[in-house]
Amino acid sequence: MYAKSKHWLCWLLLGLMLVQAAPSVAQQRSKKTTTRKAPVRKSTTKSKAQLERERLANLRRIREASRILSQTQKQKEASLGQLNALKEKLDVQKGVIRNISSELKYIESDVRQTETQVQQTQQSLEQLKSEYARLIYASSKTANSYNRLMFLFAAESFNQLMLRMRYVRQYSEVRKTQAAQITSVQQRLNRQLTGLTEKKQEKSSLLTTQLAENRNLSTLKVQQDQVVTKLSRQEENLRQELANRQEAVRKLDNLIAQRVREEIARAARVAAAKAAAKAAAERAAAGSSSPGSTARTSPAAEAAATRVDRITLTPEIASISSSFAENRGRMLWPVARGFISQHFGRHAHPVLKNVIVENRGVDIQTSAGESVRAVSAGKVLTVTSIAGMNNIVMVQHGEYFTVYAKLRSVSVSEGDQVQAKQSIGTVYTNSEGTSELQFQVWRNSSNLNPESWLGQK
Repeated sequence: MYAKSKHWLCWLLLGLMLVQAAPSVAQQRSKKTTTRKAPVRKSTTKSKAQLERERLANLRRIREASRILSQTQKQKEASLGQLNALKEKLDVQKGVIRNISSELKYIESDVRQTETQVQQTQQSLEQLKSEYARLIYASSKTANSYNRLMFLFAAESFNQLMLRMRYVRQYSEVRKTQAAQITSVQQRLNRQLTGLTEKKQEKSSLLTTQLAENRNLSTLKVQQDQVVTKLSRQEENLRQELANRQEAVRKLDNLIAQRVREEIARAARVAAAKAAAKAAAERAAAGSSSPGSTARTSPAAEAAATRVDRITLTPEIASISSSFAENRGRMLWPVARGFISQHFGRHAHPVLKNVIVENRGVDIQTSAGESVRAVSAGKVLTVTSIAGMNNIVMVQHGEYFTVYAKLRSVSVSEGDQVQAKQSIGTVYTNSEGTSELQFQVWRNSSNLNPESWLGQK
């Protein structure tokens, strides 16, 4: 009898140890599986969204460049306009390939992370199954040795009975918890395996796309080389075109400088007159003036009248200037579609060797008949024409000026007030089929880089 009681006590202690250890193991296992979940990578998601926006923008730019290229090819076999369109497509194509490479890096990172998660989940699942098997084995041994009812009714007191019932219930709950955890981990593993398969398929698709885009890039490079070769044979014509352009640019520079100087002088006279009138009114109010006395010009009026470097900022002009300056970096494009075919400043000629050209603004190549629009509200200061630059519109925005050259037609007149996005004319298309707008930005007599002002289209 004593040996049997001792044997029963051993089994009871073993059961209690299993009951107490099982929740602890389950909790630890739950913590481990929870910890091994993939962290949410906000920066990666954001970067992927940026890559998607860039991809769509590149596709739009390629479509625009392709349309413009086809228009130039209709008129002449090889031209600078055609070369510019090919260069734009090449630049955008390189951007597409860089975009794909970045996407591939993210996908490869996701694949590696998912593979690690799958491995960890498989290990967790195996450990859970092993623990569950030991639990079932211990339970079966206990059941075979003594009947559970006998275990309960063998209690010496009611309190002991309740304690034994609680142990039996906890033991049962642990088994259920373990089974539920196994099912949950198995489901998570299945989801991870499915996601891994999808990522690998996406990677394979992107690699195929990358190969196709690399072939497109090679084709464009061949086309560009062919156009450059053809244009090189026309060196004499290109040099003559360059000379004509430089002469037209010189005349345009002189025109802008003259109109800016005139506007500075006009604004100074207006400011001086207002300052003199204000000073006279103040003296009259103070009773300092007498009949026959000569009104003296105030120092402020004299300073305004002699100012020749910049426009005198009245409250109205200051407000207009501030409104224009606020658009820096996000200014409306003067055409709805197109690309910058020649950048601001000094740079090498695209064909002629050892020849440097200087651009006071940017040339924007676009489609034939494209509407040219004001980039900001202002007053039309000048409407004129220059050989090589065609029609020109100059708009004043306080102390800022925008210039639109190479227009086929003009729909505004000098003195008109225009609003942002309002059409001021249409772009000119030359004999080679190139439709190109010359756009400049000035602040008083200082020439500014329009590219630092224009926003994303």
